[in-house]
Amino acid sequence: MRFIRIWSVAAAYGVVLLIMAVLRPTFFHREFFDTWVSAAPSLVAATGMTLVILARQIDISIGAQFSICAVAAGLLAKMGLPMPAAALVTILIGCAMGAINGGLVAGLGLPSIVVTLATWVVFRQSLSWIRQGEMVNNLPAGFQWFGQSQIAGEWIVILSALAIFIVFACGMKWLAAGRAVYAVGSDQEAARLAGVAPRKVAASVFILMGALTALAAILQAVRFAEVDPNAGNGLELAVIAAVVVGGTSINGGSGWLIGTLIGVALLGTIGSALGFLSGQAQWDKAVQGLIILMAVASDGLFGRAR
Repeated sequence: MRFIRIWSVAAAYGVVLLIMAVLRPTFFHREFFDTWVSAAPSLVAATGMTLVILARQIDISIGAQFSICAVAAGLLAKMGLPMPAAALVTILIGCAMGAINGGLVAGLGLPSIVVTLATWVVFRQSLSWIRQGEMVNNLPAGFQWFGQSQIAGEWIVILSALAIFIVFACGMKWLAAGRAVYAVGSDQEAARLAGVAPRKVAASVFILMGALTALAAILQAVRFAEVDPNAGNGLELAVIAAVVVGGTSINGGSGWLIGTLIGVALLGTIGSALGFLSGQAQWDKAVQGLIILMAVASDGLFGRAR
């Protein structure tokens, strides 16, 4: 059934591209490439979210984490740290926020939706209080596009996101750690009897989520001359929608990262196409919400059928 959804989403993506080719051929002159540049950070974040959902958890705090990491990367670069050092510290900040979520969920046994809702509020309000909505500007020349030309920087962003995706896709397929995530999401008790530690797996996926959110924030921040402290607003909706439309069960234990890639491509293209055709790209939020609702409903229906 998951394969059917993946092929359905791939077909839908092909239909969207065909429609754009017929109605607006100029979409492929530049807008199509820009869509992938814009979607690259979402792909990295969605990779982490896939792991979280496969482990039968959820993280709705990633939008706030994303904003904090983007601001942190800008401030660290502004302080004079070279980009590799600023990126490393930013990733550690992301890991720390993920560890907070993982510690509360795995250590105390609290529901992940409650924990991440609470940390989303704490992270978001803390950033608002510290920055007061102020952009991080006057960034060093080596920050935007990693100090490269725009076209070179855009390719770095896309290829970096794809490289991260491929590493995790291979790890989930061939490493024992990847199989442990599937096992815990499918049946925690059976996984425990098989020698897997469900709490360690849960904590690990949240920490990885934080690290990948930080990487996504860096790829987003370098695209602009200023860092917006509200850059992550709504990211959680877009990322969860991409994961579930790509065939990952919201109930955990079933799904593939290739489906997430197709989901990111489809939703990113729909958003760009709506803006390109009508100038009203804000409808993509409604589309994302509808997709999540349909995916959850289908999981419930097929679960009862089994």
